[in-house]
Amino acid sequence: MLITDTFRHAIHSVQSQGLRTALIILAMSIGVTSVTVLIALSESARSYIVHEFEALGTHLVIVLPGRTETTGGPPPVFGETPRDLTLEDAEALLRSPHIAAIAPLTIGLAPVTAAGLERETNVFGSTHDLLRVRHLTMAQGSFLPKTDSYETLSICVIGQTIREELFADKPALGQWLRINDRRFRVLGVLASEGESIGVDFDEMVIIPVASAQALFDTQSLFRILIEAKSRDAMLKAIDQVKAIIKLRHEGEDDVTIITQDSVVSAFNEILTALTIAVACIGGISLIVAGILVMNVMLVSVTQRTAEIGLLKALGASQYQVQWLFLAEAILLSLTGAILGFILGQLVIEALRVIYPSFPLDLPEWGLLSGLAVAIVTGLLFGVLPARKAAKLDPVAALAKR
Repeated sequence: MLITDTFRHAIHSVQSQGLRTALIILAMSIGVTSVTVLIALSESARSYIVHEFEALGTHLVIVLPGRTETTGGPPPVFGETPRDLTLEDAEALLRSPHIAAIAPLTIGLAPVTAAGLERETNVFGSTHDLLRVRHLTMAQGSFLPKTDSYETLSICVIGQTIREELFADKPALGQWLRINDRRFRVLGVLASEGESIGVDFDEMVIIPVASAQALFDTQSLFRILIEAKSRDAMLKAIDQVKAIIKLRHEGEDDVTIITQDSVVSAFNEILTALTIAVACIGGISLIVAGILVMNVMLVSVTQRTAEIGLLKALGASQYQVQWLFLAEAILLSLTGAILGFILGQLVIEALRVIYPSFPLDLPEWGLLSGLAVAIVTGLLFGVLPARKAAKLDPVAALAKR
């Protein structure tokens, strides 16, 4: 019996049982659809988060006040720490030859007023190097000038949302903006950055760090952002940062240092594991579909006993009979897998329309794994019915016993 004859016979058998075939294909397609959509969602989430952290900057090192060992928990976002980070600490870090730029940060919430319009927003205090460290771009005007960090200047840079809400159709450059009880002249407008890791620069007002400390009556820094000169220099820079801060803080190692690479690596590992987990969950539906294939084909063997007996009486071997049923299982699984892939793509396209800002894509390995698992599942669960059919005695089968 030729291979073409085997598949021709399988196609004829599939077509003769329309309802049975439709149910099997439907079950298999649902399984493949769930696998492909879940893989696309989890893999896209992993890529999105990794990209967000990579967009923070190049060779980024973040110095936070306080250590996890000090309070028994994560570094505090606000509140008391063993010793504050200061502008003097930030300036001292520039002694390291492995550091390219430093951007000290002070942050506070304050009402912002212009031309009778007011809204409350976050105010960042930093220096000119924030533009480089955070890879910000300007839409209009210029960023904070290169000046002494301790110099208080009445200038500011605003985000796109602040410009639209407070200045509407009027030009924002050169206008005065009131923050609390102080006035600042708008020096520039940031290009639309969107939200990145919880920070929305479109709703941000950036002023010189010394001006922010005076505005919020504080000498402490919220964070120190550091750009190392290269990826290889990051580890050396971290060691020197620890040494410098420890020397300045009377021997206390009371800062927490986070690197961009460590955060990206941690999230990458977590979300890769999540992708595998959800793919396995989706694979359960394929196993259910495979069980349905096996059960239906076992019934088919019983119904086609006489046909099997006739084939064996005409000289068909056990191997050939077995492949007749395996070919049918493969055909059903392949058809269900292709239909499932099409349905999965339709669901992914629908999600793209509903959530246009989320980059949803199905990786090639997700497609290939979904199709492969569907075919292998059908093949494995088709072995038992095929072997049962192949072992039938031709005389007994013709007699339907």
